[in-house]
Amino acid sequence: MAIKLSELANTIRSKNAGVNQVTFDIIFKNAEDYERVRRSGVITRDTVAQFFRIPRERISDFVEFDPANAIKFTIYRARPNGSPGDWDILGCQQYGPLLDIEIP
Repeated sequence: MAIKLSELANTIRSKNAGVNQVTFDIIFKNAEDYERVRRSGVITRDTVAQFFRIPRERISDFVEFDPANAIKFTIYRARPNGSPGDWDILGCQQYGPLLDIEIP
């Protein structure tokens, strides 16, 4: 049975990672939930690009960090932080597309 990522993860957040990047953290309550998501292949560099409708090249880093039961990735911003047209100066409102992802 599929379940939403937001029901499995303890924390889903985004934040600034410098002037030109936003980093995302998906931290799980336990190793079982983390492994379920990791093994499903639903969250990968390629699928992140699809979820956020960005070219794969805008993803600078993608890490599955076993010791913390976490998946972390960083994307390059479309424009520098705080520049005209930047709608999220702190980068903390970017994680929305992750919440409803279905995990088998």
